[in-house]
Amino acid sequence: MDLPLIYAPEVADAKARGLPIVALESTIITHGMPYPENVEAARAVEAEVRAAGAVPATIALLDGMIHIGLTEAELEALGHAENVMKVSRADFAACLAQHRTGATTVAATMIAAHMAEIAVFATGGIGGVHRGAETSFDISADLKELARTPVTVVAAGAKAILDLPKTLEVLETEGVPVITFGQDDFPAFWSRSSGLPSPLRMDTAEEIAAAHAMRTGLGLGGGQLVANPVPSEYEIPREEMIPAIEQALTEAEAQRIAAKEVTPFLLSRIFDLTEGRSLATNIQLVLSNARLAAAIARALSQPG
Repeated sequence: MDLPLIYAPEVADAKARGLPIVALESTIITHGMPYPENVEAARAVEAEVRAAGAVPATIALLDGMIHIGLTEAELEALGHAENVMKVSRADFAACLAQHRTGATTVAATMIAAHMAEIAVFATGGIGGVHRGAETSFDISADLKELARTPVTVVAAGAKAILDLPKTLEVLETEGVPVITFGQDDFPAFWSRSSGLPSPLRMDTAEEIAAAHAMRTGLGLGGGQLVANPVPSEYEIPREEMIPAIEQALTEAEAQRIAAKEVTPFLLSRIFDLTEGRSLATNIQLVLSNARLAAAIARALSQPG
């Protein structure tokens, strides 16, 4: 069957001219923050990609089609939309078949990017192994997607509310390269260091692009996770974040928050406990990831 892809004019032009493209997810618009801040943040990330020399392709599922890049009108409409599905691999096809509006998670964005032959994707933080997963089996589909879909994902590590040591263990078991950009410590989303050593370190976008190309050439399959520490001027140090995270986790357990409701609850409580600093840091780290992703995409687009 023909893939149900629709390219925004800017992305279609970039593909025709062989320009570097960076995929972006759409859950930041529908599930990350309220209107109009959601649309403003999405536009800021797209602008950052353009300023860094690449073309942004925000991905969403609309009216039975996979949209690779959104027009201004589509982005605005998505910012207002209600009852939007948060789509991962499990419900990707169902969302399309039912003509539902779907915002793509990390896993779904990787799937769509690969269909559209886009090799680089910028996000905030990936999902991972939730605390207590040894009894709940709550492990994000993002990890399996990184093992199977050949897209380089630039994130500020995994979300710090997760069990980071177990997340790194699962990524190693799945054969996913975890590359920290410019330092030896694996970052922890809002904080530059998690206290855990990074499996790999690379210091330039060109090195990361070369590793992506080598994996493709060797037929190894799967993607790469590039962990890009939040810029130091915007980080919330680990010693400040840990108490807020622990308090939010304790409250979630006391209120019996479970399954898909856990992450939104924790992020909301951490926003309150940090007096809004967590969201401000989140926006800055996404912008930083967009810049690095654009540099990697540029390096991949160079001949030879």
